[in-house]
Amino acid sequence: MTRSRLAPGTGIVTVPGAAPVLRTCGGEFLRIDTGGVTGEALVRRLADEEAPGGESSGEEPQTAELARLVEAFEAGGHAVSVPPRAPLTGRTVHVLGDPVLTGPVARCAGAEGAEVRPITPDQVAELTRAAPDHGRPEGRVAVVWCLDSPVPEGLWDAADRLPGRHIAWLRCHREGSHSWIEPLAAAPGDVTSRHVRLRRLAATPAHRELAAYWAGHRTPDTGPHPTEASAALIAALLTAALIAWAEAEAAGPDGAGLPTGLPTGLPARRRLRRIDLRDLTFTEHPVLPVPDVAPLPAPTPVGAHAGASAAEARP
Repeated sequence: MTRSRLAPGTGIVTVPGAAPVLRTCGGEFLRIDTGGVTGEALVRRLADEEAPGGESSGEEPQTAELARLVEAFEAGGHAVSVPPRAPLTGRTVHVLGDPVLTGPVARCAGAEGAEVRPITPDQVAELTRAAPDHGRPEGRVAVVWCLDSPVPEGLWDAADRLPGRHIAWLRCHREGSHSWIEPLAAAPGDVTSRHVRLRRLAATPAHRELAAYWAGHRTPDTGPHPTEASAALIAALLTAALIAWAEAEAAGPDGAGLPTGLPTGLPARRRLRRIDLRDLTFTEHPVLPVPDVAPLPAPTPVGAHAGASAAEARP
Protein backbone atom coordinates (compact mmCIF):
# COMPACT_ATOMS: atom_id res chain seq x y z
CA MET A 1 0.00 0.00 0.00
CA THR A 2 1.24 3.52 -0.85
CA ARG A 3 1.86 5.50 2.29
CA SER A 4 1.71 9.26 2.71
CA ARG A 5 4.84 11.25 3.41
CA LEU A 6 5.41 14.92 4.14
CA ALA A 7 4.81 17.04 1.06
CA PRO A 8 7.83 18.72 -0.53
CA GLY A 9 8.71 21.94 1.26
CA THR A 10 6.96 21.01 4.53
CA GLY A 11 8.53 19.77 7.73
CA ILE A 12 7.83 19.03 11.37
CA VAL A 13 9.78 21.07 13.91
CA THR A 14 10.36 19.34 17.21
CA VAL A 15 10.62 22.06 19.85
CA PRO A 16 12.38 20.76 23.00
CA GLY A 17 9.87 20.46 25.80
CA ALA A 18 6.89 21.39 23.62
CA ALA A 19 4.50 19.85 21.12
CA PRO A 20 5.71 19.44 17.52
CA VAL A 21 4.99 22.22 15.03
CA LEU A 22 4.31 21.98 11.30
CA ARG A 23 6.26 24.31 9.02
CA THR A 24 4.20 24.63 5.82
CA CYS A 25 5.65 25.00 2.33
CA GLY A 26 4.69 28.69 2.58
CA GLY A 27 6.83 29.16 5.68
CA GLU A 28 4.04 29.30 8.27
CA PHE A 29 4.32 27.52 11.63
CA LEU A 30 1.19 25.66 12.77
CA ARG A 31 0.70 23.94 16.10
CA ILE A 32 -0.19 20.24 15.84
CA ASP A 33 -2.78 18.79 18.18
CA THR A 34 -1.38 15.27 18.41
CA GLY A 35 -3.99 14.02 20.85
CA GLY A 36 -2.79 10.74 22.29
CA VAL A 37 -0.04 10.29 19.70
CA THR A 38 3.51 11.17 20.64
CA GLY A 39 5.40 13.62 18.50
CA GLU A 40 8.08 11.03 17.88
CA ALA A 41 5.55 8.55 16.46
CA LEU A 42 4.08 11.21 14.15
CA VAL A 43 7.51 12.20 12.88
CA ARG A 44 8.50 8.58 12.27
CA ARG A 45 5.27 7.94 10.38
CA LEU A 46 5.39 10.99 8.07
CA ALA A 47 9.16 11.21 7.67
CA ASP A 48 9.58 7.43 7.32
CA GLU A 49 12.25 7.32 9.99
CA GLU A 50 13.34 4.20 11.80
CA ALA A 51 11.57 3.28 15.00
CA PRO A 52 13.52 2.30 18.13
CA GLY A 53 15.00 -1.10 17.49
CA GLY A 54 15.96 -0.37 13.88
CA GLU A 55 12.76 -1.37 12.08
CA SER A 56 11.16 0.96 9.52
CA SER A 57 8.19 3.06 10.67
CA GLY A 58 6.19 1.25 8.01
CA GLU A 59 6.40 -1.87 10.18
CA GLU A 60 4.94 -0.13 13.25
CA PRO A 61 1.29 -0.66 14.07
CA GLN A 62 -0.77 2.39 13.09
CA THR A 63 -3.34 3.39 15.68
CA ALA A 64 -6.66 5.00 14.80
CA GLU A 65 -5.46 8.26 16.35
CA LEU A 66 -2.30 8.28 14.21
CA ALA A 67 -4.35 7.46 11.11
CA ARG A 68 -6.60 10.44 11.88
CA LEU A 69 -3.59 12.75 12.10
CA VAL A 70 -2.20 11.49 8.79
CA GLU A 71 -5.57 12.05 7.11
CA ALA A 72 -5.64 15.61 8.45
CA PHE A 73 -2.18 16.24 6.97
CA GLU A 74 -3.37 14.86 3.62
CA ALA A 75 -6.54 16.99 3.65
CA GLY A 76 -4.47 20.10 4.25
CA GLY A 77 -2.02 19.27 1.44
CA HIS A 78 0.83 18.79 3.91
CA ALA A 79 1.24 15.08 3.14
CA VAL A 80 1.10 13.24 -0.19
CA SER A 81 1.02 9.59 -1.17
CA VAL A 82 2.77 10.09 -4.52
CA PRO A 83 5.44 12.62 -5.50
CA PRO A 84 3.94 15.69 -7.23
CA ARG A 85 4.34 15.93 -10.98
CA ALA A 86 6.56 18.58 -12.51
CA PRO A 87 4.39 21.68 -13.04
CA LEU A 88 4.72 21.76 -16.86
CA THR A 89 4.12 18.03 -17.39
CA GLY A 90 1.75 17.51 -20.32
CA ARG A 91 2.45 20.96 -21.81
CA THR A 92 4.14 21.62 -25.14
CA VAL A 93 6.31 24.74 -25.25
CA HIS A 94 7.44 26.00 -28.67
CA VAL A 95 10.56 28.20 -28.44
CA LEU A 96 12.09 30.52 -31.02
CA GLY A 97 14.28 33.59 -31.24
CA ASP A 98 17.90 34.33 -30.36
CA PRO A 99 19.91 31.31 -29.12
CA VAL A 100 21.49 33.22 -26.21
CA LEU A 101 18.00 33.17 -24.63
CA THR A 102 16.20 30.25 -26.26
CA GLY A 103 18.79 27.75 -25.01
CA PRO A 104 18.31 28.60 -21.31
CA VAL A 105 14.53 28.82 -21.74
CA ALA A 106 14.40 25.36 -23.33
CA ARG A 107 16.49 23.89 -20.50
CA CYS A 108 14.41 25.52 -17.75
CA ALA A 109 11.04 24.61 -19.27
CA GLY A 110 12.21 21.06 -19.97
CA ALA A 111 13.43 20.68 -16.39
CA GLU A 112 9.90 21.59 -15.22
CA GLY A 113 8.35 18.82 -17.30
CA ALA A 114 7.47 20.59 -20.57
CA GLU A 115 7.92 19.03 -23.99
CA VAL A 116 10.06 21.69 -25.66
CA ARG A 117 10.05 22.04 -29.45
CA PRO A 118 11.72 24.53 -31.80
CA ILE A 119 9.44 26.50 -34.11
CA THR A 120 9.84 29.07 -36.89
CA PRO A 121 7.98 32.37 -37.42
CA ASP A 122 6.13 30.85 -40.38
CA GLN A 123 5.03 27.92 -38.22
CA VAL A 124 3.79 30.34 -35.56
CA ALA A 125 1.62 31.99 -38.20
CA GLU A 126 0.35 28.56 -39.21
CA LEU A 127 -0.71 27.89 -35.61
CA THR A 128 -3.02 30.89 -35.75
CA ARG A 129 -4.69 29.54 -38.91
CA ALA A 130 -4.68 25.78 -38.33
CA ALA A 131 -7.83 23.89 -37.44
CA PRO A 132 -8.13 23.05 -33.73
CA ASP A 133 -6.29 19.90 -32.65
CA HIS A 134 -8.98 17.96 -30.81
CA GLY A 135 -6.39 15.42 -29.68
CA ARG A 136 -4.63 18.06 -27.58
CA PRO A 137 -6.71 19.86 -24.93
CA GLU A 138 -6.82 23.65 -24.97
CA GLY A 139 -4.53 25.40 -22.56
CA ARG A 140 -1.63 22.98 -23.02
CA VAL A 141 0.39 24.63 -25.80
CA ALA A 142 2.57 27.73 -25.45
CA VAL A 143 4.83 29.77 -27.74
CA VAL A 144 7.83 31.61 -26.24
CA TRP A 145 9.63 34.10 -28.49
CA CYS A 146 12.88 35.64 -27.19
CA LEU A 147 14.73 38.53 -28.82
CA ASP A 148 18.08 40.07 -27.94
CA SER A 149 17.00 43.29 -29.67
CA PRO A 150 13.99 45.60 -30.04
CA VAL A 151 10.99 44.05 -31.79
CA PRO A 152 10.92 44.88 -35.52
CA GLU A 153 7.61 46.41 -36.56
CA GLY A 154 5.04 43.80 -37.47
CA LEU A 155 7.15 40.81 -36.34
CA TRP A 156 4.73 39.78 -33.57
CA ASP A 157 1.46 40.73 -35.28
CA ALA A 158 0.61 37.16 -36.26
CA ALA A 159 1.62 35.75 -32.87
CA ASP A 160 -0.73 38.21 -31.16
CA ARG A 161 -3.57 36.09 -32.56
CA LEU A 162 -2.42 32.97 -30.67
CA PRO A 163 -4.48 33.68 -27.51
CA GLY A 164 -7.59 33.65 -29.69
CA ARG A 165 -6.81 29.96 -30.29
CA HIS A 166 -6.18 29.41 -26.56
CA ILE A 167 -2.45 29.01 -27.23
CA ALA A 168 -0.34 30.73 -24.56
CA TRP A 169 1.80 33.55 -25.95
CA LEU A 170 4.89 34.70 -24.02
CA ARG A 171 7.71 36.91 -25.25
CA CYS A 172 10.71 38.99 -24.25
CA HIS A 173 12.97 41.47 -26.00
CA ARG A 174 15.86 43.80 -25.24
CA GLU A 175 16.11 47.57 -25.58
CA GLY A 176 19.63 48.72 -24.75
CA SER A 177 20.51 47.60 -21.23
CA HIS A 178 16.93 46.56 -20.40
CA SER A 179 15.15 43.34 -21.25
CA TRP A 180 11.35 43.29 -21.15
CA ILE A 181 9.22 40.27 -20.32
CA GLU A 182 5.68 40.94 -21.48
CA PRO A 183 2.57 39.44 -19.86
CA LEU A 184 1.63 35.91 -20.82
CA ALA A 185 -1.50 35.93 -22.98
CA ALA A 186 -3.55 32.73 -23.01
CA ALA A 187 -7.12 33.67 -23.95
CA PRO A 188 -9.03 36.26 -25.97
CA GLY A 189 -8.87 39.62 -24.21
CA ASP A 190 -5.44 39.10 -22.67
CA VAL A 191 -2.57 41.57 -23.06
CA THR A 192 -0.78 41.22 -26.42
CA SER A 193 2.44 42.81 -27.66
CA ARG A 194 0.36 45.46 -29.46
CA HIS A 195 -1.32 46.38 -26.18
CA VAL A 196 2.05 46.70 -24.44
CA ARG A 197 3.31 49.05 -27.13
CA LEU A 198 0.23 51.25 -26.90
CA ARG A 199 0.40 51.36 -23.10
CA ARG A 200 4.09 52.23 -23.08
CA LEU A 201 3.61 54.99 -25.65
CA ALA A 202 0.76 56.43 -23.60
CA ALA A 203 2.83 56.34 -20.39
CA THR A 204 5.81 58.40 -21.60
CA PRO A 205 6.11 62.04 -22.71
CA ALA A 206 8.78 60.85 -25.18
CA HIS A 207 6.27 58.83 -27.19
CA ARG A 208 7.50 60.17 -30.55
CA GLU A 209 11.08 59.28 -29.70
CA LEU A 210 10.14 55.82 -28.42
CA ALA A 211 8.12 55.11 -31.56
CA ALA A 212 11.08 56.21 -33.71
CA TYR A 213 13.41 53.95 -31.69
CA TRP A 214 11.13 50.98 -32.28
CA ALA A 215 10.88 51.81 -35.97
CA GLY A 216 14.66 51.48 -36.34
CA HIS A 217 15.66 55.16 -36.42
CA ARG A 218 18.57 54.69 -34.02
CA THR A 219 22.33 54.21 -33.92
CA PRO A 220 23.77 50.67 -34.04
CA ASP A 221 23.18 48.54 -30.96
CA THR A 222 25.97 48.66 -28.36
CA GLY A 223 24.54 46.08 -25.97
CA PRO A 224 24.92 44.92 -23.30
CA HIS A 225 23.93 41.48 -24.50
CA PRO A 226 22.70 38.90 -22.00
CA THR A 227 25.42 37.10 -20.10
CA GLU A 228 25.10 33.55 -18.82
CA ALA A 229 23.79 34.93 -15.52
CA SER A 230 21.29 37.41 -16.98
CA ALA A 231 20.08 34.90 -19.57
CA ALA A 232 19.48 32.41 -16.76
CA LEU A 233 17.47 35.04 -14.85
CA ILE A 234 15.34 35.84 -17.91
CA ALA A 235 14.77 32.14 -18.58
CA ALA A 236 13.76 31.54 -14.96
CA LEU A 237 11.24 34.40 -15.02
CA LEU A 238 9.77 33.19 -18.31
CA THR A 239 9.48 29.67 -16.91
CA ALA A 240 7.80 31.02 -13.78
CA ALA A 241 5.18 32.66 -16.02
CA LEU A 242 4.61 29.34 -17.79
CA ILE A 243 4.19 27.57 -14.44
CA ALA A 244 1.63 30.17 -13.32
CA TRP A 245 -0.26 29.61 -16.59
CA ALA A 246 -0.22 25.83 -16.14
CA GLU A 247 -1.39 26.06 -12.52
CA ALA A 248 -4.22 28.43 -13.43
CA GLU A 249 -5.33 26.13 -16.26
CA ALA A 250 -5.26 23.12 -13.95
CA ALA A 251 -7.26 24.99 -11.31
CA GLY A 252 -10.16 25.66 -13.69
CA PRO A 253 -12.18 28.83 -14.20
CA ASP A 254 -13.12 29.21 -10.54
CA GLY A 255 -9.54 28.90 -9.26
CA ALA A 256 -10.31 25.76 -7.26
CA GLY A 257 -7.41 23.44 -6.76
CA LEU A 258 -4.64 26.03 -6.70
CA PRO A 259 -1.85 24.93 -4.38
CA THR A 260 -1.61 26.66 -1.03
CA GLY A 261 1.17 29.06 -0.18
CA LEU A 262 1.45 30.62 -3.66
CA PRO A 263 3.36 33.92 -3.73
CA THR A 264 1.26 37.03 -4.03
CA GLY A 265 1.76 39.86 -6.50
CA LEU A 266 0.71 40.83 -9.97
CA PRO A 267 -0.75 37.94 -12.00
CA ALA A 268 1.37 36.71 -14.90
CA ARG A 269 -1.28 37.78 -17.43
CA ARG A 270 -1.22 41.41 -16.21
CA ARG A 271 2.48 41.82 -15.41
CA LEU A 272 5.19 43.58 -17.42
CA ARG A 273 8.71 43.02 -16.14
CA ARG A 274 11.81 45.09 -16.90
CA ILE A 275 15.18 43.49 -16.19
CA ASP A 276 18.26 45.68 -15.87
CA LEU A 277 21.09 43.67 -17.43
CA ARG A 278 23.72 45.74 -15.65
CA ASP A 279 22.87 44.69 -12.08
CA LEU A 280 20.33 41.85 -12.60
CA THR A 281 17.51 43.69 -10.86
CA PHE A 282 13.98 43.80 -12.17
CA THR A 283 10.77 45.76 -11.63
CA GLU A 284 7.14 44.81 -12.21
CA HIS A 285 4.49 47.02 -13.78
CA PRO A 286 0.75 46.34 -14.11
CA VAL A 287 -0.60 46.48 -17.65
CA LEU A 288 -4.14 46.02 -18.97
CA PRO A 289 -5.37 45.20 -22.48
CA VAL A 290 -6.38 48.08 -24.73
CA PRO A 291 -10.04 47.83 -25.74
CA ASP A 292 -10.89 48.03 -29.41
CA VAL A 293 -12.11 51.43 -30.54
CA ALA A 294 -15.03 51.78 -32.94
CA PRO A 295 -13.95 53.28 -36.27
CA LEU A 296 -14.80 56.92 -36.87
CA PRO A 297 -17.67 57.56 -39.29
CA ALA A 298 -16.70 58.49 -42.83
CA PRO A 299 -16.47 62.28 -43.27
CA THR A 300 -19.45 63.87 -44.96
CA PRO A 301 -18.63 66.09 -47.98
CA VAL A 302 -19.16 69.78 -47.39
CA GLY A 303 -22.60 70.88 -48.59
CA ALA A 304 -23.99 67.35 -48.86
CA HIS A 305 -26.63 67.91 -46.18
CA ALA A 306 -27.69 71.26 -47.65
CA GLY A 307 -27.98 69.76 -51.15
CA ALA A 308 -30.10 66.90 -49.88
CA SER A 309 -32.39 69.24 -48.03
CA ALA A 310 -32.87 71.40 -51.11
CA ALA A 311 -33.67 68.36 -53.25
CA GLU A 312 -36.22 67.11 -50.74
CA ALA A 313 -37.88 70.52 -50.74
CA ARG A 314 -38.61 70.44 -54.48
CA PRO A 315 -42.15 69.40 -55.49
